[in-house]
Amino acid sequence: MDKAEKDAAGVSGNGLVPTSAIMDLLLDAICVVDAAGRFVYLSGACERIFGYRPEELIGHAMIDLVHPDDRESTIATSREVMLGRLTNHFENRYIRKDGSVVHIMWSANWSEDDQLRVAVAHDITERKHTEAMQAAVYAISEAAVTAANLATLFSHIHEIIGALLPASIFCIALHDRQQNQTSFPYNADEQNVGSVSANADTLALCNAVIRSGAPILLTARPEPDSADIRDRSLDWLAVPLSTPEGVHGALVIRNRPLAPAYNEKDQQLLHFISTQIATAIQRAGMQARLEFLSRYDQLTSLPNRVLLSDRIVMALARARRDEGKVALLYLDLDKFKRVNDTHGHAVGDQLLQAVAERITGCVRESDTVSRIGGDEFVVLLETLDLPGQAHAVAEKIREALNRPLILANLELAIIPSIGIALYPEDGDDEQHLLDLADSAMYQAKRKGGNRSQRNDSTR
Repeated sequence: MDKAEKDAAGVSGNGLVPTSAIMDLLLDAICVVDAAGRFVYLSGACERIFGYRPEELIGHAMIDLVHPDDRESTIATSREVMLGRLTNHFENRYIRKDGSVVHIMWSANWSEDDQLRVAVAHDITERKHTEAMQAAVYAISEAAVTAANLATLFSHIHEIIGALLPASIFCIALHDRQQNQTSFPYNADEQNVGSVSANADTLALCNAVIRSGAPILLTARPEPDSADIRDRSLDWLAVPLSTPEGVHGALVIRNRPLAPAYNEKDQQLLHFISTQIATAIQRAGMQARLEFLSRYDQLTSLPNRVLLSDRIVMALARARRDEGKVALLYLDLDKFKRVNDTHGHAVGDQLLQAVAERITGCVRESDTVSRIGGDEFVVLLETLDLPGQAHAVAEKIREALNRPLILANLELAIIPSIGIALYPEDGDDEQHLLDLADSAMYQAKRKGGNRSQRNDSTR
Protein backbone atom coordinates (compact mmCIF):
# COMPACT_ATOMS: atom_id res chain seq x y z
CA MET A 1 0.00 0.00 0.00
CA ASP A 2 1.56 3.31 -1.08
CA LYS A 3 1.33 6.62 0.87
CA ALA A 4 -1.71 7.84 -1.06
CA GLU A 5 -3.57 4.60 -0.37
CA LYS A 6 -2.64 4.81 3.36
CA ASP A 7 -3.88 8.39 3.60
CA ALA A 8 -7.12 7.45 1.94
CA ALA A 9 -7.54 4.56 4.35
CA GLY A 10 -6.65 6.72 7.39
CA VAL A 11 -3.70 4.48 8.30
CA SER A 12 -0.64 5.80 10.17
CA GLY A 13 2.83 5.68 8.75
CA ASN A 14 3.74 2.39 10.43
CA GLY A 15 0.79 0.70 8.83
CA LEU A 16 -0.58 -0.58 12.16
CA VAL A 17 -2.96 1.98 13.72
CA PRO A 18 -5.53 4.06 11.81
CA THR A 19 -4.88 7.82 12.21
CA SER A 20 -8.47 8.46 13.30
CA ALA A 21 -8.07 5.92 16.11
CA ILE A 22 -5.03 7.79 17.39
CA MET A 23 -7.03 11.03 17.39
CA ASP A 24 -9.78 9.32 19.33
CA LEU A 25 -7.31 8.43 22.11
CA LEU A 26 -6.67 12.08 22.87
CA LEU A 27 -8.40 13.63 25.86
CA ASP A 28 -8.83 16.87 23.92
CA ALA A 29 -11.20 17.00 20.97
CA ILE A 30 -9.91 17.69 17.46
CA CYS A 31 -12.45 19.70 15.47
CA VAL A 32 -12.24 20.61 11.80
CA VAL A 33 -14.63 23.25 10.48
CA ASP A 34 -15.07 24.44 6.90
CA ALA A 35 -15.18 28.03 5.68
CA ALA A 36 -18.94 28.14 6.29
CA GLY A 37 -18.46 27.15 9.92
CA ARG A 38 -19.77 23.57 9.59
CA PHE A 39 -18.14 20.59 11.27
CA VAL A 40 -16.40 18.25 8.81
CA TYR A 41 -14.46 16.15 11.33
CA LEU A 42 -14.48 15.57 15.10
CA SER A 43 -12.39 13.14 17.11
CA GLY A 44 -13.82 10.69 19.62
CA ALA A 45 -13.29 13.02 22.59
CA CYS A 46 -16.11 15.12 21.14
CA GLU A 47 -18.67 12.91 22.88
CA ARG A 48 -16.97 13.24 26.28
CA ILE A 49 -16.73 17.03 25.99
CA PHE A 50 -19.87 18.00 24.08
CA GLY A 51 -22.13 15.00 24.74
CA TYR A 52 -22.65 14.34 21.02
CA ARG A 53 -21.20 11.52 18.95
CA PRO A 54 -19.04 12.89 16.10
CA GLU A 55 -21.46 11.69 13.44
CA GLU A 56 -24.28 13.70 15.10
CA LEU A 57 -22.42 16.97 14.49
CA ILE A 58 -20.92 16.48 11.03
CA GLY A 59 -22.47 19.05 8.69
CA HIS A 60 -23.91 21.15 11.55
CA ALA A 61 -22.91 24.76 12.24
CA MET A 62 -20.36 25.08 15.03
CA ILE A 63 -21.89 28.36 16.27
CA ASP A 64 -25.19 26.63 17.10
CA LEU A 65 -23.49 24.86 20.02
CA VAL A 66 -21.89 27.99 21.43
CA HIS A 67 -23.47 29.56 24.53
CA PRO A 68 -25.64 32.53 23.38
CA ASP A 69 -23.65 34.99 25.49
CA ASP A 70 -20.38 33.91 23.83
CA ARG A 71 -21.43 33.78 20.18
CA GLU A 72 -20.39 37.31 19.25
CA SER A 73 -16.86 36.93 20.60
CA THR A 74 -16.58 33.45 19.05
CA ILE A 75 -17.53 34.74 15.59
CA ALA A 76 -15.01 37.58 15.91
CA THR A 77 -12.24 35.14 16.91
CA SER A 78 -13.15 32.79 14.04
CA ARG A 79 -12.65 35.66 11.60
CA GLU A 80 -9.21 36.31 13.07
CA VAL A 81 -8.27 32.64 12.62
CA MET A 82 -9.46 32.65 9.00
CA LEU A 83 -7.22 35.66 8.36
CA GLY A 84 -4.27 33.41 9.15
CA ARG A 85 -3.74 34.50 12.74
CA LEU A 86 -2.94 31.57 14.99
CA THR A 87 -5.21 31.62 18.05
CA ASN A 88 -4.21 30.03 21.35
CA HIS A 89 -6.05 29.94 24.66
CA PHE A 90 -9.34 31.42 23.44
CA GLU A 91 -12.09 30.53 25.94
CA ASN A 92 -15.82 30.22 25.45
CA ARG A 93 -18.77 28.12 26.58
CA TYR A 94 -20.72 25.45 24.71
CA ILE A 95 -24.10 23.89 25.43
CA ARG A 96 -23.81 20.13 25.81
CA LYS A 97 -26.41 17.73 24.49
CA ASP A 98 -27.90 17.38 27.99
CA GLY A 99 -28.27 21.17 28.28
CA SER A 100 -25.37 21.68 30.68
CA VAL A 101 -22.58 24.17 30.01
CA VAL A 102 -18.99 23.21 29.23
CA HIS A 103 -16.09 25.68 29.28
CA ILE A 104 -13.59 25.21 26.43
CA MET A 105 -10.10 26.53 25.80
CA TRP A 106 -9.28 26.52 22.09
CA SER A 107 -6.15 26.51 19.98
CA ALA A 108 -6.98 27.02 16.31
CA ASN A 109 -5.31 27.55 12.94
CA TRP A 110 -6.51 28.07 9.38
CA SER A 111 -5.49 26.08 6.32
CA GLU A 112 -5.81 28.36 3.31
CA ASP A 113 -5.12 25.53 0.85
CA ASP A 114 -7.82 23.28 2.32
CA GLN A 115 -10.17 26.10 3.42
CA LEU A 116 -10.47 24.42 6.78
CA ARG A 117 -10.19 25.62 10.37
CA VAL A 118 -8.47 23.09 12.63
CA ALA A 119 -8.93 23.48 16.37
CA VAL A 120 -8.14 21.63 19.58
CA ALA A 121 -10.78 21.84 22.32
CA HIS A 122 -9.59 21.45 25.91
CA ASP A 123 -12.27 21.07 28.60
CA ILE A 124 -11.55 23.57 31.41
CA THR A 125 -14.95 23.30 33.12
CA GLU A 126 -13.49 22.06 36.42
CA ARG A 127 -10.94 24.87 36.50
CA LYS A 128 -13.58 27.50 35.72
CA HIS A 129 -15.83 26.00 38.38
CA THR A 130 -13.08 26.34 41.00
CA GLU A 131 -12.20 29.86 39.86
CA ALA A 132 -15.87 30.88 40.00
CA MET A 133 -16.21 29.63 43.57
CA GLN A 134 -13.05 31.43 44.67
CA ALA A 135 -14.07 34.67 42.95
CA ALA A 136 -17.58 34.52 44.43
CA VAL A 137 -16.25 33.94 47.95
CA TYR A 138 -13.93 36.92 47.61
CA ALA A 139 -16.66 39.13 46.14
CA ILE A 140 -19.12 38.21 48.90
CA SER A 141 -16.52 38.89 51.60
CA GLU A 142 -15.77 42.27 50.03
CA ALA A 143 -19.48 43.08 49.76
CA ALA A 144 -19.96 42.26 53.45
CA VAL A 145 -17.33 44.85 54.33
CA THR A 146 -18.33 47.60 51.91
CA ALA A 147 -22.16 47.34 51.91
CA ALA A 148 -23.73 50.24 53.80
CA ASN A 149 -26.68 48.15 54.96
CA LEU A 150 -28.39 44.79 54.56
CA ALA A 151 -30.44 45.91 51.55
CA THR A 152 -27.26 46.88 49.71
CA LEU A 153 -25.61 43.59 50.68
CA PHE A 154 -28.58 41.62 49.33
CA SER A 155 -28.36 43.53 46.05
CA HIS A 156 -24.60 42.83 45.79
CA ILE A 157 -25.16 39.12 46.45
CA HIS A 158 -27.81 39.08 43.71
CA GLU A 159 -25.31 40.58 41.25
CA ILE A 160 -22.61 38.07 42.23
CA ILE A 161 -24.88 35.03 41.86
CA GLY A 162 -26.43 36.43 38.67
CA ALA A 163 -22.98 36.52 37.05
CA LEU A 164 -22.56 32.80 37.82
CA LEU A 165 -25.99 31.31 37.19
CA PRO A 166 -29.02 32.42 35.15
CA ALA A 167 -31.90 33.44 37.41
CA SER A 168 -35.30 34.89 36.55
CA ILE A 169 -36.22 34.92 40.24
CA PHE A 170 -33.79 35.45 43.12
CA CYS A 171 -34.91 35.19 46.75
CA ILE A 172 -33.21 35.48 50.10
CA ALA A 173 -35.31 34.12 52.96
CA LEU A 174 -34.48 34.53 56.64
CA HIS A 175 -35.97 32.37 59.36
CA ASP A 176 -36.83 33.55 62.87
CA ARG A 177 -36.49 30.42 65.00
CA GLN A 178 -38.15 31.97 68.04
CA GLN A 179 -41.24 33.05 66.07
CA ASN A 180 -40.94 30.10 63.63
CA GLN A 181 -41.52 32.51 60.76
CA THR A 182 -39.86 32.89 57.36
CA SER A 183 -39.57 36.36 55.84
CA PHE A 184 -38.24 37.60 52.51
CA PRO A 185 -36.06 40.69 52.99
CA TYR A 186 -34.99 40.37 49.34
CA ASN A 187 -37.14 38.84 46.59
CA ALA A 188 -36.48 39.94 43.02
CA ASP A 189 -37.51 39.00 39.53
CA GLU A 190 -36.37 40.52 36.25
CA GLN A 191 -39.05 43.23 36.44
CA ASN A 192 -39.20 43.98 40.16
CA VAL A 193 -36.29 44.10 42.60
CA GLY A 194 -36.45 43.95 46.36
CA SER A 195 -40.14 43.18 46.93
CA VAL A 196 -40.89 41.68 50.34
CA SER A 197 -43.46 39.05 49.34
CA ALA A 198 -43.10 35.63 47.76
CA ASN A 199 -45.60 33.14 46.41
CA ALA A 200 -46.63 29.97 48.17
CA ASP A 201 -44.35 27.73 46.08
CA THR A 202 -41.27 29.80 46.91
CA LEU A 203 -42.18 29.86 50.60
CA ALA A 204 -42.73 26.09 50.65
CA LEU A 205 -39.38 25.47 48.94
CA CYS A 206 -37.57 27.77 51.37
CA ASN A 207 -39.14 26.13 54.40
CA ALA A 208 -38.24 22.65 53.08
CA VAL A 209 -34.59 23.69 52.72
CA ILE A 210 -34.55 25.38 56.14
CA ARG A 211 -36.04 22.30 57.82
CA SER A 212 -33.71 19.83 56.14
CA GLY A 213 -30.58 21.96 56.01
CA ALA A 214 -29.85 20.42 52.59
CA PRO A 215 -29.96 21.90 49.06
CA ILE A 216 -32.79 21.08 46.68
CA LEU A 217 -32.49 20.89 42.88
CA LEU A 218 -35.71 20.77 40.86
CA THR A 219 -35.43 20.20 37.11
CA ALA A 220 -38.26 20.40 34.58
CA ARG A 221 -39.19 17.21 32.79
CA PRO A 222 -39.45 17.16 29.00
CA GLU A 223 -42.93 17.50 27.55
CA PRO A 224 -44.54 14.33 26.13
CA ASP A 225 -43.78 13.61 22.45
CA SER A 226 -41.16 16.36 22.34
CA ALA A 227 -37.51 16.45 21.35
CA ASP A 228 -36.41 17.18 24.91
CA ILE A 229 -38.26 20.51 25.04
CA ARG A 230 -38.29 21.77 28.63
CA ASP A 231 -39.65 24.84 30.34
CA ARG A 232 -36.61 26.08 32.25
CA SER A 233 -38.81 28.41 34.31
CA LEU A 234 -39.72 25.21 36.19
CA ASP A 235 -36.08 24.68 37.17
CA TRP A 236 -35.37 25.73 40.78
CA LEU A 237 -32.28 25.62 42.93
CA ALA A 238 -32.44 26.26 46.69
CA VAL A 239 -29.64 26.10 49.27
CA PRO A 240 -29.63 26.66 53.05
CA LEU A 241 -27.94 29.71 54.57
CA SER A 242 -26.02 28.08 57.40
CA THR A 243 -23.42 29.09 59.96
CA PRO A 244 -22.02 26.97 62.83
CA GLU A 245 -24.96 28.24 64.92
CA GLY A 246 -27.49 26.63 62.56
CA VAL A 247 -29.65 27.34 59.51
CA HIS A 248 -30.69 30.98 59.33
CA GLY A 249 -32.54 30.98 56.02
CA ALA A 250 -32.38 29.96 52.38
CA LEU A 251 -31.33 31.28 48.99
CA VAL A 252 -33.57 30.33 46.07
CA ILE A 253 -33.19 30.93 42.34
CA ARG A 254 -35.43 30.00 39.40
CA ASN A 255 -33.96 29.42 35.97
CA ARG A 256 -34.60 31.51 32.88
CA PRO A 257 -36.90 29.80 30.35
CA LEU A 258 -34.28 29.47 27.57
CA ALA A 259 -31.19 28.93 29.73
CA PRO A 260 -29.43 25.56 30.16
CA ALA A 261 -30.84 23.43 32.94
CA TYR A 262 -29.42 23.66 36.42
CA ASN A 263 -27.25 20.66 37.27
CA GLU A 264 -25.29 19.12 40.12
CA LYS A 265 -22.30 21.40 39.45
CA ASP A 266 -24.52 24.47 39.81
CA GLN A 267 -25.89 23.06 43.06
CA GLN A 268 -22.37 22.43 44.37
CA LEU A 269 -21.30 25.95 43.43
CA LEU A 270 -24.27 27.66 45.09
CA HIS A 271 -24.11 25.43 48.15
CA PHE A 272 -20.38 26.12 48.58
CA ILE A 273 -20.74 29.89 48.58
CA SER A 274 -23.97 29.84 50.60
CA THR A 275 -21.91 29.53 53.81
CA GLN A 276 -20.06 32.73 52.93
CA ILE A 277 -23.38 34.39 52.12
CA ALA A 278 -24.86 33.33 55.47
CA THR A 279 -21.80 34.58 57.34
CA ALA A 280 -21.87 37.90 55.46
CA ILE A 281 -25.57 38.38 56.20
CA GLN A 282 -25.07 37.49 59.87
CA ARG A 283 -22.14 39.92 60.16
CA ALA A 284 -24.05 42.70 58.41
CA GLY A 285 -27.08 42.06 60.61
CA MET A 286 -24.98 42.33 63.76
CA GLN A 287 -23.42 45.54 62.47
CA ALA A 288 -26.85 46.95 61.69
CA ARG A 289 -28.02 45.96 65.17
CA LEU A 290 -25.05 47.68 66.80
CA GLU A 291 -25.64 50.75 64.65
CA PHE A 292 -29.30 50.74 65.66
CA LEU A 293 -28.48 50.43 69.37
CA SER A 294 -26.04 53.33 69.12
CA ARG A 295 -28.65 55.68 67.66
CA TYR A 296 -32.04 54.39 68.85
CA ASP A 297 -33.67 53.74 72.20
CA GLN A 298 -33.90 50.00 72.78
CA LEU A 299 -37.24 50.10 74.62
CA THR A 300 -39.26 52.34 72.29
CA SER A 301 -37.16 52.17 69.08
CA LEU A 302 -37.28 55.97 68.98
CA PRO A 303 -34.15 58.01 68.13
CA ASN A 304 -31.95 58.49 71.18
CA ARG A 305 -30.09 61.58 72.32
CA VAL A 306 -27.22 61.04 69.84
CA LEU A 307 -29.47 60.79 66.76
CA LEU A 308 -31.69 63.62 68.02
CA SER A 309 -28.65 65.89 68.27
CA ASP A 310 -27.68 65.09 64.67
CA ARG A 311 -31.18 65.85 63.45
CA ILE A 312 -31.44 69.12 65.38
CA VAL A 313 -28.14 70.31 63.89
CA MET A 314 -29.33 69.45 60.38
CA ALA A 315 -32.77 71.02 60.96
CA LEU A 316 -31.24 74.27 62.19
CA ALA A 317 -28.87 74.37 59.20
CA ARG A 318 -31.81 73.99 56.82
CA ALA A 319 -33.82 76.60 58.72
CA ARG A 320 -30.96 79.14 58.51
CA ARG A 321 -30.60 78.51 54.79
CA ASP A 322 -34.33 78.68 54.04
CA GLU A 323 -35.23 81.26 56.71
CA GLY A 324 -37.55 78.69 58.24
CA LYS A 325 -38.77 77.93 61.76
CA VAL A 326 -37.99 74.99 64.07
CA ALA A 327 -39.45 74.01 67.45
CA LEU A 328 -38.36 71.71 70.26
CA LEU A 329 -40.93 70.20 72.63
CA TYR A 330 -39.47 68.83 75.87
CA LEU A 331 -41.93 66.40 77.49
CA ASP A 332 -41.88 64.78 80.92
CA LEU A 333 -44.49 62.45 82.48
CA ASP A 334 -45.74 63.67 85.86
CA LYS A 335 -45.69 61.06 88.65
CA PHE A 336 -44.25 58.34 86.38
CA LYS A 337 -42.09 57.07 89.28
CA ARG A 338 -45.27 56.23 91.14
CA VAL A 339 -46.30 53.83 88.34
CA ASN A 340 -42.96 52.00 88.57
CA ASP A 341 -43.08 51.83 92.36
CA THR A 342 -46.71 50.70 92.52
CA HIS A 343 -47.07 48.38 89.52
CA GLY A 344 -43.51 47.38 88.67
CA HIS A 345 -41.03 48.25 85.96
CA ALA A 346 -42.66 45.93 83.40
CA VAL A 347 -45.84 48.03 83.49
CA GLY A 348 -43.72 51.18 83.47
CA ASP A 349 -41.95 49.99 80.30
CA GLN A 350 -45.27 49.26 78.61
CA LEU A 351 -46.46 52.74 79.58
CA LEU A 352 -43.38 54.34 77.97
CA GLN A 353 -43.94 52.32 74.78
CA ALA A 354 -47.57 53.47 74.66
CA VAL A 355 -46.52 57.08 75.19
CA ALA A 356 -43.99 56.80 72.33
CA GLU A 357 -46.69 55.45 70.04
CA ARG A 358 -49.20 58.19 70.93
CA ILE A 359 -46.69 61.02 70.50
CA THR A 360 -45.56 59.63 67.14
CA GLY A 361 -49.18 59.56 66.00
CA CYS A 362 -49.47 63.31 66.63
CA VAL A 363 -46.61 64.50 64.39
CA ARG A 364 -45.57 64.33 60.74
CA GLU A 365 -43.17 61.76 59.30
CA SER A 366 -40.66 64.56 58.74
CA ASP A 367 -40.63 65.38 62.48
CA THR A 368 -38.57 63.49 65.07
CA VAL A 369 -39.81 61.95 68.31
CA SER A 370 -36.95 61.02 70.63
CA ARG A 371 -36.65 59.38 74.04
CA ILE A 372 -33.60 60.85 75.75
CA GLY A 373 -33.88 58.90 79.01
CA GLY A 374 -36.31 57.79 81.71
CA ASP A 375 -39.72 59.36 81.06
CA GLU A 376 -38.32 62.32 79.09
CA PHE A 377 -39.10 62.79 75.40
CA VAL A 378 -38.10 65.51 72.95
CA VAL A 379 -40.01 66.30 69.76
CA LEU A 380 -38.29 68.13 66.89
CA LEU A 381 -40.74 69.99 64.64
CA GLU A 382 -39.35 71.22 61.31
CA THR A 383 -40.50 73.64 58.59
CA LEU A 384 -43.08 75.48 60.69
CA ASP A 385 -44.87 78.50 59.22
CA LEU A 386 -45.97 80.18 62.47
CA PRO A 387 -44.81 79.93 66.11
CA GLY A 388 -48.35 79.02 67.16
CA GLN A 389 -48.09 75.70 65.32
CA ALA A 390 -45.68 74.38 67.93
CA HIS A 391 -48.18 75.08 70.72
CA ALA A 392 -50.94 73.43 68.68
CA VAL A 393 -48.88 70.25 68.28
CA ALA A 394 -47.98 70.27 71.98
CA GLU A 395 -51.65 70.48 72.91
CA LYS A 396 -52.49 67.69 70.46
CA ILE A 397 -49.89 65.50 72.17
CA ARG A 398 -51.13 66.44 75.66
CA GLU A 399 -54.72 65.57 74.75
CA ALA A 400 -53.66 62.26 73.17
CA LEU A 401 -51.75 61.29 76.30
CA ASN A 402 -54.65 62.28 78.54
CA ARG A 403 -56.84 59.58 77.04
CA PRO A 404 -57.19 56.60 79.44
CA LEU A 405 -54.66 53.83 78.94
CA ILE A 406 -55.38 50.19 79.86
CA LEU A 407 -52.28 48.13 80.64
CA ALA A 408 -52.20 44.78 82.48
CA ASN A 409 -55.87 45.24 83.42
CA LEU A 410 -54.99 48.62 84.94
CA GLU A 411 -56.36 51.99 83.88
CA LEU A 412 -53.49 54.44 84.01
CA ALA A 413 -53.48 58.21 83.70
CA ILE A 414 -50.73 59.96 81.76
CA ILE A 415 -50.15 63.57 82.77
CA PRO A 416 -47.47 65.33 80.69
CA SER A 417 -45.72 68.63 81.15
CA ILE A 418 -44.42 70.06 77.87
CA GLY A 419 -41.91 72.86 77.38
CA ILE A 420 -41.57 74.69 74.05
CA ALA A 421 -38.57 76.48 72.50
CA LEU A 422 -38.58 78.12 69.07
CA TYR A 423 -35.96 78.92 66.47
CA PRO A 424 -35.20 81.72 65.73
CA GLU A 425 -37.39 83.47 68.32
CA ASP A 426 -35.86 81.86 71.45
CA GLY A 427 -32.36 80.90 70.34
CA ASP A 428 -30.18 79.83 67.45
CA ASP A 429 -28.18 76.79 68.62
CA GLU A 430 -29.03 73.25 69.70
CA GLN A 431 -28.01 73.32 73.36
CA HIS A 432 -29.56 76.71 74.09
CA LEU A 433 -32.90 75.63 72.60
CA LEU A 434 -32.84 72.34 74.54
CA ASP A 435 -32.09 74.19 77.79
CA LEU A 436 -34.95 76.63 77.19
CA ALA A 437 -37.40 73.83 76.37
CA ASP A 438 -36.29 71.92 79.49
CA SER A 439 -36.72 75.04 81.63
CA ALA A 440 -40.19 75.65 80.15
CA MET A 441 -41.15 72.06 80.96
CA TYR A 442 -40.25 72.57 84.64
CA GLN A 443 -42.23 75.81 84.70
CA ALA A 444 -45.23 73.83 83.42
CA LYS A 445 -44.73 71.29 86.22
CA ARG A 446 -44.60 74.05 88.87
CA LYS A 447 -47.91 75.38 87.55
CA GLY A 448 -49.62 72.05 88.22
CA GLY A 449 -48.55 70.03 85.18
CA ASN A 450 -50.66 68.68 82.35
CA ARG A 451 -49.94 71.78 80.28
CA SER A 452 -47.58 73.13 77.60
CA GLN A 453 -45.77 76.45 77.51
CA ARG A 454 -42.73 78.42 76.38
CA ASN A 455 -40.11 79.68 78.82
CA ASP A 456 -41.37 82.79 80.66
CA SER A 457 -37.99 84.51 80.28
CA THR A 458 -38.18 84.47 76.47
CA ARG A 459 -41.33 86.50 76.25
